[in-house]
Amino acid sequence: MGPWGFPLLLLVLLSCCASASTQAVATPAVATPAVATPAAATPAAATPAVATPAAATPVAATPALATPAAATPALATPAVATPAVATPTMTKEDLNSTEATPATLKPSSSSPRTPGTPRAPELSGPRPTPVTDVAALCVCDLLPAQCDVNCCCDPDCSTMDFSVFSACSVPVVTGDGQFCSQKAAVYWMNLTADPPHRVFRLTDQINPSVFCVHISNYKPALSFATPEVPNENNFDRLMQASGGFTPSVESDVPSTAPSDAPQPTKYEYGVPLQTAGASSGSFLSLPSPLTSSLCTDENPAAFLVSQAFECSRRVDMEECEGMEALSMAHYSSPAILRVPNSTTQVSIKIQSVMYRSLNHTLTRLEGHGVLRPSLVSAGQDRLCSNVVLEVKYSLLYMAAGQIREASLSLVLGTFSSTVTLLQQKFEIHFIQHRGKPVPLSGNPGYRVGLPLAAGFQPQKGSGIIQTANRQGQFTVLRSAGAQDCLASEGLRDPVLFGYNVQSGCQLRLTGAIPCGLLAQKIQDLLRGQAFPDYVAAFGNSWAQDVQDWVPVRYITHSSNVKGPCQLPVALGIEVKWTKYGSLLNPQARIVNVTAQLFSIPEPPPGPERTVVVSTTVTFVDVSAPAEAGFRSPPTINARLPFSFFFPFV
Repeated sequence: MGPWGFPLLLLVLLSCCASASTQAVATPAVATPAVATPAAATPAAATPAVATPAAATPVAATPALATPAAATPALATPAVATPAVATPTMTKEDLNSTEATPATLKPSSSSPRTPGTPRAPELSGPRPTPVTDVAALCVCDLLPAQCDVNCCCDPDCSTMDFSVFSACSVPVVTGDGQFCSQKAAVYWMNLTADPPHRVFRLTDQINPSVFCVHISNYKPALSFATPEVPNENNFDRLMQASGGFTPSVESDVPSTAPSDAPQPTKYEYGVPLQTAGASSGSFLSLPSPLTSSLCTDENPAAFLVSQAFECSRRVDMEECEGMEALSMAHYSSPAILRVPNSTTQVSIKIQSVMYRSLNHTLTRLEGHGVLRPSLVSAGQDRLCSNVVLEVKYSLLYMAAGQIREASLSLVLGTFSSTVTLLQQKFEIHFIQHRGKPVPLSGNPGYRVGLPLAAGFQPQKGSGIIQTANRQGQFTVLRSAGAQDCLASEGLRDPVLFGYNVQSGCQLRLTGAIPCGLLAQKIQDLLRGQAFPDYVAAFGNSWAQDVQDWVPVRYITHSSNVKGPCQLPVALGIEVKWTKYGSLLNPQARIVNVTAQLFSIPEPPPGPERTVVVSTTVTFVDVSAPAEAGFRSPPTINARLPFSFFFPFV
C-alpha cells in the first residue's frame, strides 16, 4: 500500500496515464530550462491526480512536462525524484480552481521561479501586449490602415467594404485548441441581404478530446520566453554568454539606422502615381470592380499602365450631394507628383466636360467651372444632376520617367430616384512627350518586306511593351563575312515578313570552358538581348489590345545522345500566317509563332573546337482555299394562258 492508502501499482498506472496525457497536450511554447523539471516525479504533484477527479486534468495540463524529459520513466526510479522544493508549490485551492485561462498570456512577474531558470528579463522599452481576445485576432489583416479583401475581421473595413465581399477568407478564429473549452469568433457573409453585410458571432467551442486542458496551473508556460534586451547593465554579461562578436559573420539583427538609399528620381513601369496629400501614401485612384461589379476606390493608377474599367455604384437620393464619388471635384482636385517623393506637383486640368441628359443626348459645357451634385425636383419625381458618369485621365510623360501634364475629360449626367445602381466608366492612358510615332508594318495586314511588330508583356493583364525601334523588336543573328560569332556579337537583322532567312556563324573554343557558361553564351547569341514574348497579329495592332497579339511558343529540343551537358546550336523560328478578309483585298494575319531551340552534346575536349551556330526563319501560308461562290440559278415563273390547249383539253 502507498503512503496515502492506495496500492503502489495503482499509483504507478495513474501516474503513467498522467504522463502520457501531458505529452499529448503539452504546450510547445515553453522555452525555459525550468520546464525540464519532471514534476510528475514528485509525490506532491501526483497527489491531485488521485485526490479528486477535477485535479486529474490539471496534472496532465502542467506545462512543466512540455519537453520529452517529462516522459522519462521517473516513476520507475523514485530515488532520482527532484526534491519538492524544486517544483512550484500548488495549494489545494489552486488545483481545484475551475477558472478558465486565456490561451495566450504574458508571463507574470509575481509567479514563483524554479531554481535554475533564468530570471525575468529587464525590458528596455514597451513590448506589444499579447492578444488574447479572439474577437480582436485577425490573421488576414495584412494592409495597415486599409481594408483587406474578403477579410471579415479587418477593423479597417467599413459597411460599404463588407457589401462587396464575396466570402470570408478566415471564417473562424480560435485560440489554443488544446483547451477543453474556448471562445471562437465566427464570421460569414449574408449575401441574400440588400446590401450584403457581414455577420459576426462569438461562440464557445468544446474540445471532445480526452486529453484536453481544463485549467492551466503554470501560467508563465503559456507564453514564449521573452528575450532579454541588452542595456547598459547587462551588455557585458550577454556578450560573454554569446561568445562575443565575430567580424566575419554578419549580424542577423536588422539595423535601425536610417537608410542611406537614394530616393527614386523617376517613375518606373507599374509604380503607382503619387499625389500630394497629408500622408506620404497618397496615390491617384482609378475606381475598378473587384470581386463584383461594384466600384472599389482603392485601385491606384500605375505609371504607363493604360486601363479602362466600368463598374456600378450604389447611390441614394438623400446622399446625392454628399457622395464624393459623384462629385466632379473629387477627380479634378488631386495634384500628381512629377516624380516619386518630390515636392513638384502637376495639377489636373479639366480638358472637356460633356453633359448627358436622360434621353442620352450629349451637350458640351463651356465655362461652368467645377459643378457639384445637386437635387432638383421634376414634378413628383426627384432628380440628382451634375453627377460624374465617365472619367478619362490623359497623362503626358517624358522619356526620363516624369509626369509633365495631366488632363481630365468628364461626362456628367442625371439619375432619378428609381436608380439604385449607377454605372460609371473610368479610363487612363499615357502619351509620351515629343515621342516619334512608330511606323506600322501594314494597315491592317502585314506587307511583305516590313519588320514584324513584337514586344513583351511585363505582367498578366497589362499591355504590350515595345521598343521605339521597329527594326529591333524581333531580330535574328546576322551572318558576317568572317563567320566569327564573337566578332559579330550584337549585330542583328530584323525578321521581315515573308522573307525566309538562314544565318549562322562559327564559335571557336580554345582551352577548357565550363559547359554551363558556354551554353548560356550560345543561347544569348541565338536569342539576342530581348527575345519577344508576343508578336502582333496585324501590322497595325495596338499595344493595348492584347487579344490582337500572338504569344511566341518556345520549345527546347535535346539531343538523343545522352551527355552531361547540352549545347544549344540552332534556333528555328516558324511563322504561320493566313489571308484574312475579302478575296479582292486579302490581308496577311499571323496566327502562330513557334521558336524551337535545338541542342547537341558537348564536343569532346581538345586544343581547339568549333561549334556551328545557325538561325532559320520560315514563313508558312496556312490560308484555307476560298470556296467558290456562285449565284443560284434563276427560276422561271412562266405561266400559260388558261385556254392555251383549248379545245383539246
